[in-house]
Amino acid sequence: MNQPQSLSKQELVTNNPLSIAPMMDRTDRHYRYLMRQITKHTLLYTEMVTTPAIIHGDRHKLLDFNPAEHPLILQLGGDNPTELAECAQIAEDYGYDGVNLNIGCPSPRVQNGNFGACLMSQPELVAKAVEAIRAVAKIPVTVKHRIGIDDCDRYEDMSEFVRIVAEAGCGHFIVHARKAWLQGLSPKENRDVPPLRYEDVFRLKQEFPDLWIEINGGIITLEQVQELQKKMDAVMIGRAAYDNPYLFAEVDRLIYGSQSIIPTRQQIIENMLPYIDACLSKGIRLNSITRHMLQLFAGLPGAKKWKRHLSENVHLSDSGTFTVRDALNKVDPQIAKMSL
Repeated sequence: MNQPQSLSKQELVTNNPLSIAPMMDRTDRHYRYLMRQITKHTLLYTEMVTTPAIIHGDRHKLLDFNPAEHPLILQLGGDNPTELAECAQIAEDYGYDGVNLNIGCPSPRVQNGNFGACLMSQPELVAKAVEAIRAVAKIPVTVKHRIGIDDCDRYEDMSEFVRIVAEAGCGHFIVHARKAWLQGLSPKENRDVPPLRYEDVFRLKQEFPDLWIEINGGIITLEQVQELQKKMDAVMIGRAAYDNPYLFAEVDRLIYGSQSIIPTRQQIIENMLPYIDACLSKGIRLNSITRHMLQLFAGLPGAKKWKRHLSENVHLSDSGTFTVRDALNKVDPQIAKMSL
């Protein structure tokens, strides 16, 4: 695959070829800051934040982020177009680069709120939400959805959903290439049990060539990313980005054509230390940050020692950045300084 030219700031938001999926209890601001030490260009997403939480809750706690996290999209959960529009306007004021509507989560709690994957059966409501957001906010609005839900899982059902929402002004769809069973499977099982149907997503791109169609689900290697990019506009990686964050060390050069030097794991950890100090001074718990760093040495000698030292010591009352340095010293320096 030929290396593409570096993208402009606007293209990194609207036409970005690679992103990391929004994941509950994973893609918080500390994880995102960590990933920015590894890849500068990959599009990042927040965890899903519900509209009532933003409207009635602690906005600073929910929405604040470090400027280094750009480009960054806020994922919203909700079914009220007026509230979604209000939250999109708030997101724009906070400096987010776009908002994404969660039409893919199958959890019972989300269903009880009448949003997430169950909204695939209500494309007109999703379309109204898109229209409402576009009426008040200038930042892009995108939709992340499944290929279907329950027995409403024909290709034609998904195609009709996309057509209706696209006519409301959404030009970017992220498709998780598995259906969701709203009854009978847990959220975890819904990530694995329904089979992947990439062909349906390929067909969607062929039917809607003017839309930006991004594929998600079961993607764990950069080789897969490169193959899928031959048929799709973009690729989204989920759990693999958390289980092996260093997977993205080569992304800026391979996907974005950047000439930047690939960071070593030691450099990534050292770059995190000032950030950790700043967070600790604000009363943030060390474990809130280091839990996202546990997999930095995934698959390498010394990984267990690194994880064990952090896991056993970050909760101590006197823990700090020295705890992270001590954990790093448990790893062979040649491994820590290895760039790939």
